[in-house]
Amino acid sequence: MISIEVKNLSVFYGSFQALKNINIKIERQKISALIGPSGCGKTTFLRCLNRMNDLIDEARVVGEVFIDGLNIYEEKVDLLELRRRVGMVFQRPNPFPLSIEDNILYGLKVHRINDPKIMEERLIKSLEAVQLWPQLKNQLRKNALTLSLEQQQRLCLARALAVEPEILLMDEPCSALDPIATARIEELMFELKKKYTIVIVTHNMQQAARVSDFTGYFLLGELIEFGETHQIFTAPADKRTEDYITGRYG
Repeated sequence: MISIEVKNLSVFYGSFQALKNINIKIERQKISALIGPSGCGKTTFLRCLNRMNDLIDEARVVGEVFIDGLNIYEEKVDLLELRRRVGMVFQRPNPFPLSIEDNILYGLKVHRINDPKIMEERLIKSLEAVQLWPQLKNQLRKNALTLSLEQQQRLCLARALAVEPEILLMDEPCSALDPIATARIEELMFELKKKYTIVIVTHNMQQAARVSDFTGYFLLGELIEFGETHQIFTAPADKRTEDYITGRYG
């Protein structure tokens, strides 16, 4: 079942065209990885899926992005509700300089969810989902900035989960982590895709091969190829994809 459908999507930063006529269908409760050289449009594309590019003054988006049949670029779309449904985890952990508990509950307060029972349930549920509850349940007033990088990244993921999204966007979520922490985050992704649609940007092709169901290759603002990960890595349809995967380009 399709969760996200993108039609004829182009993005401009002033006179520079960052994305060129992207068409893609992303399946529900699967992990889709976006690969390609630096500056090829992967993160710009990811930010289109919850309209984060709206925050950039010179950005202009042309085309359509449908989530469960709704074009999120229609004027009537509630951006606060959109960003609840489509959560994002960034390249480097970005916990707020607040307690662990306040980090998790921040989004609920933004969405005016103030019922103490609901807040406690979401706090526990989201920390359990990222496998932090056993470690941190007695340290909830501790400043989040004192956590390890891996714990901070898990906390940021828990913060996104607390508002009960449907889609998770992950922009190189392991780039600041060591190999052991990376492996644990990848294991967590496998668990999360049972409930969420996940789109991940990664420069690590081995990671894309390990964790994703589908892979898309971006080059110079174009989506060159998108398909099942096994097919992309073993029998790509486009020579440009093959050149990148085999190290002859990029």
